[in-house]
Amino acid sequence: MNPIAGFKAYDLRGRIPAELNPQVAYRVGRAYAEWLRPKRVVVGRDIRLSSQELCEALTRGLLDSGVDVYDIGLCGTEGVYFATFAEKMDGGIMVTASHNPPDYNGMKFVREQSRPISGDTGLQEIKKIADADAYGVPARKGELHSINTWEKYIEHLRSYLDTSKLKKLKVVVNAGNGGAGAVIDSLEKYLPFEFIKIHHNPDGTFPNGVPNPMLEENRISTIRAIREHKADLGIAWDGDYDRCFLFDEHGGFIEGYYIVGLLASMFLKREPGARIVYDPRLTWATLELVKSLGGVPVQSKSGHAFIKDVMRQHDAAYGGEMSAHHYFRAFSYCDSGQIPWLLVTQLMCETGKSLSALVGERIAAFPASGEINRRVADAKAVIAKVEAAYKPGALATDYTDGVSVEYADWRFNLRSSNTEPLLRLNVESRANVELMKAKTAELLALIGGEEAH
Repeated sequence: MNPIAGFKAYDLRGRIPAELNPQVAYRVGRAYAEWLRPKRVVVGRDIRLSSQELCEALTRGLLDSGVDVYDIGLCGTEGVYFATFAEKMDGGIMVTASHNPPDYNGMKFVREQSRPISGDTGLQEIKKIADADAYGVPARKGELHSINTWEKYIEHLRSYLDTSKLKKLKVVVNAGNGGAGAVIDSLEKYLPFEFIKIHHNPDGTFPNGVPNPMLEENRISTIRAIREHKADLGIAWDGDYDRCFLFDEHGGFIEGYYIVGLLASMFLKREPGARIVYDPRLTWATLELVKSLGGVPVQSKSGHAFIKDVMRQHDAAYGGEMSAHHYFRAFSYCDSGQIPWLLVTQLMCETGKSLSALVGERIAAFPASGEINRRVADAKAVIAKVEAAYKPGALATDYTDGVSVEYADWRFNLRSSNTEPLLRLNVESRANVELMKAKTAELLALIGGEEAH
């Protein structure tokens, strides 16, 4: 039996059909059940053309293992998270490849309370069982149920808002032909917003490109619509809408880093002294804001499995990554691509400030390079070379995730990707754009390698 190639640090992803096909999906269902021994499992799928067939094969594997399967149908990844914790299931599996090209698909796995299953918490064991393709004989065959948790999920999203504070806003929404459009349609009647919908209908052929707003070419249609309609802000999602990306009223793309502070400020007003989790890539803007509001900042290694674990350990109200993943205690510490924009629009209504005004001061105070990726032959050797060059004379060096080196007026983080053979660089300064740009260029010259998205 061929080993399964697509297991990554946090999920399963592979090309269709060479690496991921119904046979592989069936084996993964059997292996997940063998390892976790769940009684009831939620399954859901994104809008990719291959997702239904893979979900059916995955379901057969679970049923043949004696697991009762609760199918919630088309959804975003957070739909599976929500159904798993809200319905008190033993686990959940989402069939999705998020923002990967159309010829890819994948799966994301959770256990009870939507706790993540990643490389060091069971995913490797599931791979070993699936590779061996040998499973125990269950006492019974599982039963298949179709359940609808959509209205409960929409109600949960609404619970983050005080609708009495909302005012009329004009909002461009770009689902990228992924799944987010259905959420907007369901929320629309509860909100005083005028939505301008582009690439709104789900279409697994992705006629307007793969839904990945991190690619600059994919932002053009959102920016154009904001300017054309004189909108107050724009929102774009990836395919399984576990991340949302915000644009200001001028069409300016807001780096996820600056949204972390905005959301942290809202939770600290609601819960003074709360703990806020952040990742080491870009930190100063978040640290200053959280401390100034009396919150307790807690650093975690990048990546959803680490952030969720640290949030649980510290009972944090909110956690945010610069990669536009935002995590909420009330959402079972999971990430959501819908809760952030709802909170940001409420903050705009409450303060009467535009999005550019809300983030402008933070961007000026802590200009950042944004994440720059380089493909290098030997990542460890390059990190060691950079550390040797910059550690002498630094005020602090931190190894939570890769290496972070801090001086009085600028800092950087350099780390290997958890999911791809890349080095990722982030640089920020204190109110000095030219210094940030100069140090970024200096570091890139030392790192070398090829530019990568």
